[in-house]
Amino acid sequence: QVQLVESGGGSVQAGGSLRLSCAASGYTYSTHVMAWFRQAPGKEREGVAVIDSDGTTRYAASVNGRFTISQDNAKNTLYLQMNSLKPEDTAMYYCAASSRVHTATWIVLEGWDLADFDYWGQGTQVTVSS
Repeated sequence: QVQLVESGGGSVQAGGSLRLSCAASGYTYSTHVMAWFRQAPGKEREGVAVIDSDGTTRYAASVNGRFTISQDNAKNTLYLQMNSLKPEDTAMYYCAASSRVHTATWIVLEGWDLADFDYWGQGTQVTVSS
């Protein structure tokens, strides 16, 4: 089992920045791909950014150039640096890990399928005001 705990959410004005963290514990060696998803009220959960064990990253078009995903393997922590935030970025942000998929590219090719991810955090709220 892998446990994921997100932190770093909050309220910020448009144009501001936030950095989310996701601390992983348990059998983290079993996971190959980690990602950030988000879900706004009344909308489906959507993929935001993904990284694999080779360090390859992929982003949703809506955040490309503004968000950066990274990981510190020594600390078993995943990060999401969010810059130039917009009101439409307001959502609950979730960390997810997959033990079945090996590449970030595959996640994107599969359309950010939630079923590819075995483990999920509880989420952290991000609110961007105009």
